[in-house]
Amino acid sequence: MSILVGRHTRLVVQGITGREGGFHAAAMLEYGTLVVAGVTPGKGGQTALDGRVPVFDSVHRAVAETGADTSCIFVPAAGAPDAVMEAVDAGIRTIFCITEGIPALDMVPVVQAIRDAGARLIGPNCPGATSPGQAKVGIIPGSVHREGRVGVVSRSGTLTYEAVQAMTDAGIGQSTCVGIGGDPIIGTTFSDILALFAEDAETDALVLIGEIGGDAEEQAAGWAAEHLADIPKVAFIAGRTAPEGKRMGHAGAIISGASGTAQSKVDALEAAGFRVAGSPTELPTLLRDAGYAG
Repeated sequence: MSILVGRHTRLVVQGITGREGGFHAAAMLEYGTLVVAGVTPGKGGQTALDGRVPVFDSVHRAVAETGADTSCIFVPAAGAPDAVMEAVDAGIRTIFCITEGIPALDMVPVVQAIRDAGARLIGPNCPGATSPGQAKVGIIPGSVHREGRVGVVSRSGTLTYEAVQAMTDAGIGQSTCVGIGGDPIIGTTFSDILALFAEDAETDALVLIGEIGGDAEEQAAGWAAEHLADIPKVAFIAGRTAPEGKRMGHAGAIISGASGTAQSKVDALEAAGFRVAGSPTELPTLLRDAGYAG
């Protein structure tokens, strides 16, 4: 089993004829993801990826013609909010927005509209999700993964790759790896993903990768303390040496007072039963110390 994406996923790539969209759509298709359609306004009737994927002018048309149920968005920041709304209006219920640089205020009404529609947005500014051996949606390199039973959720793209590679090298596979994005306004939180993993019969342990800024990790720790007491769980928090008030990497990685500091997150996670690593490469050892035998 997997969460969010799997063998059943029928993917439409919005922005498939652009450089980034085309490159990553090809990688998704090569991995085994069922990429059934692309969307670029004005290029309907053409094909992409050497004729393997039909291109449509709208998501509505792509859904009607191909039965697409999941979208991955590679649309420039100025048009990305509208691209998300187009996907929702077309009936897509799982949407990954890879685009970075979208103003936070532009995302506020979009996130609310997503919730009102009963859909799920992952991102923006996220790397996507991979269920190893089944499908990958987004930009996470397929080569770092190994099939297994550890769920991974992260705010950071590159740290995700490093952590997953360390797990794979140690012989620890993943059930699904999800990057939720590092912007201040995102559609899906740590707690949301932990809840999905909690219901997945094929996820036996958890890895959470966070960073300074905001209180999403503390909220996730509170949820895990109540609902995930008996599952092995480990975490890593990036930005322990970041100076207060200075942006570090993601737009959401800003410390303000006591809230959002690395130490406050570490304290909350440890209180919830997470073993917190000093570096991503320590995660495999901590997983086994926590009782994971996979």
